[in-house]
Amino acid sequence: MKIVIQTDGLTKQFGNFTAVDNISFKVQKGEIFGFLGANGAGKTTAMRMLCGLSLPTSGKGMVAGYDIEQEPEKVKRSIGYMSQKFSLYEDLKVWENIRLFAGIYGMKSKDIALKTDALLKQLGFESERDSYVKSLPLGWKQKLAFSVAIFHEPKIVFLDEPTGGVDPATRRQFWELIYEAADRGITVFVTTHYMDEAEYCDRVSIMVDGRIDALDTPKSLKNQFNANNMDEVFHQLARKAQRSDN
Repeated sequence: MKIVIQTDGLTKQFGNFTAVDNISFKVQKGEIFGFLGANGAGKTTAMRMLCGLSLPTSGKGMVAGYDIEQEPEKVKRSIGYMSQKFSLYEDLKVWENIRLFAGIYGMKSKDIALKTDALLKQLGFESERDSYVKSLPLGWKQKLAFSVAIFHEPKIVFLDEPTGGVDPATRRQFWELIYEAADRGITVFVTTHYMDEAEYCDRVSIMVDGRIDALDTPKSLKNQFNANNMDEVFHQLARKAQRSDN
């Protein structure tokens, strides 16, 4: 299986504070990889390094075949990203958001126009083409934001708590989109505070105080910690945390 994310001793320090402490792991192509940790565990800092937004203090990281320290711009072109805020511009129309982000990811105008029509049809958004994003229901915004994040067919999409504040039914619909993307070979790297969502991942890592304390399939982790669900696993590990700020 092809490895698309690999870290070896990845570390990030801010002065005397070690936010990410010597983490090493691999993620395969098409895998749904859950990256969990309580607030302050270091997962946001780690994700910023993997996205080419922050340079490591030491260690190595390869994302989509590029070195995160030496080739951060190439990393950014090869990934998609979606945050809890959905990464959309509320005062732009639906088609304008698609065009803007596709352009940022380096797509050509002709390709953007053709693919925009296909995407709107696929989402059932054809009648919303000229609607302002702020007028869309929350679930629609979420679907659009995810579709925009993978519009350029990236090798990897990073999802930073993408379902925060969304109702359970909409969260389930969103995970159907994640499964579809993974089936197409896109690797999904997702952080979440919802432990039921951790059950949907192929593998899960759990960070505590900057280190990865556990990494395995949800089933194996539940067996390892003699837990009924991932929530119990998470709380057993999180209780060991000494710090509370990222």
